[in-house]
Amino acid sequence: NRGAHAFVGVFTNDSTPIIWMAPSTSRDASPRWSPDGTRIAFVRNPGSGGAPDSILVRPRRRWALWTADAKTGQGKLIWDAPDKSYPSTHGGTNLHWAANGRIVFLSNRDGQAHLYSLAENGGTPMLLTPGNYMAEYISLSPDRRFVLFAGNAGSDSNDIDRRHIVKVPVDRAAPEVLTPGTGLEWTPFITGDGKSIAFIGATAQRPPLPAVIPVGGGTPIWIAGDRIPSDFPATLVTPTKVVIRSPDGVRVHSQLFNGAGSAERKPAIIYVHGGPPRQMLLGWHYSDYYSNAYAVNQYLASRGFVVLSVNYRLGIGYGRDFQQATRAGMQGASEYQDVRAAAEWLRAQPFVDPKRVGIYGGSYGGFLTAMALARNSDLFAAGVDIHGVHDWTTERTRGLMNRERHEEAPDLTRALEAAWKSSPVSHMKTWKSPVLLIHGDDDRNVRFSQTVDLARRLSAHGVPFEELVIPDDNHHFMRHTNWLRVNAATAEFFERMMGQRRALSSSSSR
Repeated sequence: NRGAHAFVGVFTNDSTPIIWMAPSTSRDASPRWSPDGTRIAFVRNPGSGGAPDSILVRPRRRWALWTADAKTGQGKLIWDAPDKSYPSTHGGTNLHWAANGRIVFLSNRDGQAHLYSLAENGGTPMLLTPGNYMAEYISLSPDRRFVLFAGNAGSDSNDIDRRHIVKVPVDRAAPEVLTPGTGLEWTPFITGDGKSIAFIGATAQRPPLPAVIPVGGGTPIWIAGDRIPSDFPATLVTPTKVVIRSPDGVRVHSQLFNGAGSAERKPAIIYVHGGPPRQMLLGWHYSDYYSNAYAVNQYLASRGFVVLSVNYRLGIGYGRDFQQATRAGMQGASEYQDVRAAAEWLRAQPFVDPKRVGIYGGSYGGFLTAMALARNSDLFAAGVDIHGVHDWTTERTRGLMNRERHEEAPDLTRALEAAWKSSPVSHMKTWKSPVLLIHGDDDRNVRFSQTVDLARRLSAHGVPFEELVIPDDNHHFMRHTNWLRVNAATAEFFERMMGQRRALSSSSSR
């Protein structure tokens, strides 16, 4: 990696010069050996630079597949990818050089993150995984004849919000779901003897555990079940799928956590994930960050809250158009209407107290939490904003919108205006509801100054807020004790705010 460009090379030893594979001004990545060890396949992306492009119009993401001779470095283009086809899920293109002269990769070519198989000399890619689902956590079998992946595939309509292990040959479209049912399974790998598939799996009640099944499928053998603490809750809520329609017609999948019934209407909380290319599921999550969020949602449900986890547009699992939504983020925050629609749906339910609906989330979810409170304190009674972005004009735009450059993007002025209007801090006049701000001051993903700035603005507008600042920890709270503090503070804040509303001072530190 040379910064603006990157090479793929073959290193033999310290006395043999490196052989560079078709070096150019491009950014080359993901090298894979051919089965016979004579060639290298890799992904070629454009180098950085060039004239400033439009900020408000999504630029074309050009990429291509190349092969090169490992001894000479002479390269050949074998496939030039179409626009909007680069996948933004785990592993990116997930390039593999398979058996039978096939190169397998992931692409959004048909509108989903699907696997394709391409002849090693080029041609038209073959779609291996047709259907309305995505593939991620992809691994190639040791004999290179089939691929395993985790996908939201299956015969149950709820499988779109789960993950199952799927097996597909590298040279024909014959995917087979190996782990059907109501559980969730991911990260499949073939064991060393080639006879079994190891993976991680969970359910709505049981947290993630390792398991193995025969290569051809079968009943899983679960491992390390004795490691689950003896005091782990025996009964957890089984979340149910809810599909809410936004004002512009977008279908928004959500998971509803509703515990034991009560004669009285309950307070409710919306959870919004970060990313935003993420998807919350109908059970324990494969990410440690979102497995923690699932646990918090379960805890809140056990404390008498109704919880709705919202998979707003920009997330994965529902196709390219959903993930690459227009006028979203700092270009217009169109995804916020999904959050508002979820709040209005909750308020209309007979088991929810419409005056006690809160919201929380981290990172991009923190941004949407702040946006909800700033725009609609009439709908949201309280919120917990965990390391969120509050001003797009200072967080993500320094390169795109740098006015010190001689050249400017053609829509720079309009883009700055859109970024400002898409920022929670541009709506401070309507922010009335109390908020708990949580942030580690060594955050490398979202600047801590985002929360410092918001705290000053909240104070100036007389908005009640509390703070939980974690010194010397980062975006993912590396210390377990800090996660416990964050989770406990979140639940305790909602229990105070969503019960008898009490006036807060303008600022209260924990």
